[in-house]
Amino acid sequence: MKAFSTENIRNLAVIGHGDAGKTQLVSSLLYVAGTTPRWGKVDEGSTVTDYDEDSIERKVSLNNNFAHLEYKDTKINLIDTPGYAAFVSHARPALRVADCALVVVDAVHGIEVQTEKTWQYANEFLLPRFMVINKIDKEHADFGHALETATSSFARSIVPFSLPIGQEGNFKGVVDVVHQKAYSYDEAGKAKEIPIPEEGRDVFDRTRERLIEIVAESDDALMEKYFAEGTLPEEDIYPNLAKAIASSKLCPVYAVSSSTLVGLQLLLDHLVEFAPNPATHEAEYGFANADLSGDRISRKYSNDEPFSAYVFRTIADPFAGRINVMKIVSGKIASDATVQNSSRDSAERLGALHLIAGKTLEKVDSAQTGDIIAVVKLKDTQTGDTLSDKAKPIVYPKVEYPEAAIAFAIEPKSRADEEKISVALHKVLEEDPSLTFERDPQTKEFILSGSGQLHIETVVDKLNNRFHVEVTLHPPKVPYKETITQSCEVQGRHKKQSGGRGQFGDCKVIFEPLDRGAGFEWVDKIFGGAVPQNFRPAIEKGILEAAAGGAVAGYPLVDFKVTLIDGSYHTVDSDEHSFKAAGRKAFRAAMERARPTLLEPIMDVEVFTPQEVSGDIMGDLNSRRGRVGGMDMRGKQQVIKAKVPLSEMLDYQSKLNSVTQARGSYHMQFSHYDPLPHNLAQKVIDEAVAEGRVRAHDDDE
Repeated sequence: MKAFSTENIRNLAVIGHGDAGKTQLVSSLLYVAGTTPRWGKVDEGSTVTDYDEDSIERKVSLNNNFAHLEYKDTKINLIDTPGYAAFVSHARPALRVADCALVVVDAVHGIEVQTEKTWQYANEFLLPRFMVINKIDKEHADFGHALETATSSFARSIVPFSLPIGQEGNFKGVVDVVHQKAYSYDEAGKAKEIPIPEEGRDVFDRTRERLIEIVAESDDALMEKYFAEGTLPEEDIYPNLAKAIASSKLCPVYAVSSSTLVGLQLLLDHLVEFAPNPATHEAEYGFANADLSGDRISRKYSNDEPFSAYVFRTIADPFAGRINVMKIVSGKIASDATVQNSSRDSAERLGALHLIAGKTLEKVDSAQTGDIIAVVKLKDTQTGDTLSDKAKPIVYPKVEYPEAAIAFAIEPKSRADEEKISVALHKVLEEDPSLTFERDPQTKEFILSGSGQLHIETVVDKLNNRFHVEVTLHPPKVPYKETITQSCEVQGRHKKQSGGRGQFGDCKVIFEPLDRGAGFEWVDKIFGGAVPQNFRPAIEKGILEAAAGGAVAGYPLVDFKVTLIDGSYHTVDSDEHSFKAAGRKAFRAAMERARPTLLEPIMDVEVFTPQEVSGDIMGDLNSRRGRVGGMDMRGKQQVIKAKVPLSEMLDYQSKLNSVTQARGSYHMQFSHYDPLPHNLAQKVIDEAVAEGRVRAHDDDE
């Protein structure tokens, strides 16, 4: 394929709820445009963009995938985004680089939850939108109802540019509202002009009038003309439609069926005619430094600007290696160019440039501003990085992903899996920045976090199928801690004699509880030489080592003060080891009198929920021992703030999805530790005993 000029490129992110038909729509557009000779079907697993085994088996898009077509001397890049809740956050980087969103709505169900969510993402990036009402050929499809749900859900001028002729099994054609023509379609999706049907003519006339009104509203001079004449001439309508769409004052709607190809050729015609090209954007803004400090600098979408590109997707291909997909923001680029990764301050030689369509890479010699290209085997570059001209560096801000909603402890099944898991997970994380993987320093567990249980399950499948690593998942351990609730004075005495030199250490200490979060405090109040100075740190070390293993359930003991007040030593038998052992014995003696108790982590939780179910959400938080601290409104959503024990939040995402029909979200962060109620503490202690984490101590250590 040739290198296209910026004005002849259209970058579209295809977004919407799962099962609205996004992947089938992309496949059908490729077929109607003549890009693919074979018409790919989701049900057959033969579409271009859902090509990996998991997607084909589940019939679900798991990440952003790519296709492109040439139509009327215009290159249309299509980014097929996931629509299921567990994967929908991947739409964010797609919308970050797209110049327009193609919102797909199911004609049977109308606007659904993830349509609302992805629409909100598009709002964040100030993106113009086209809307496609798909599946009009299906039973119970209703174009009018779907359109009504869209206009009531979104505060924007949403106007049909095409109206269906017939519906359900009789959907055979569309009326072009803009050019005032009608078309029927054959089995290959080719349009044939027909007279506009008289039936439904009043709907066409009202839609046409509404279209003229919105064009008039988009410009003050046109508004005056419209008021003066009662309408606008054709020469004022066409040039201003594209402007109104690009400025987000108008969202055109199209009636289509991706399974019968009706309406798709008209959609392609209008995308070429009205969809914004990359140069419609004024500029992209970034910074000279990777830490995004200093003054903002800009790059216009122009071949005359210094080269810059934003990497928004990484694919770990088992054959080609790492594939980085990027949008050229400014300048142009040729094969084998050397550029700067300004995010990591390292040089990268690009090698061959490729166009990407599903799993297929097609080499091209060069690419211009606004195009989307792929490069293989870059040494440092990852998702979110900026590549630029070394002499004119710029770093574009990375796309922020929503916080992970669910976490699992992950364990390799065998020794062989243990050796491979780190490399395999690193590659999976390269592909999917919405995942996090870390080791909990207290529980020593490896924690894999994602946006939902299905999300984590697909990672497990990928580890097994692609990297031959088998793992098991289980809920992560809660990082409890322990503390004391009462002061006491104790003696720790260690004496051992077994012929020759013995061991002797003796200390008297006072244990006292401290406020939550105070940690550990050591005070040396010995006056004189009851214990030589060089042995005293060993007593503290022995106490801290014992505290790390806890007193009741094997969790670290915190928030206590120890004061060393007296002791004794032997000139021959005393050494550091003896006094460390004395410190450990003092700790154990104190735990018998200081009433140790368990502490649990409390989280600051913010729940975003539709207002009508906020009462149910608060009731559920209360049942989880939460304390609701306040409510406010953000946009159309109610925000409920509460403090809730972490142990009660491990399964919260599934409950929230159930109550809100997946329209709710939440985020939490650590707040503080509180004492665990006695009845629950006993369960934790019993589990610790059963697991062998509470061990008997050897007095002769």
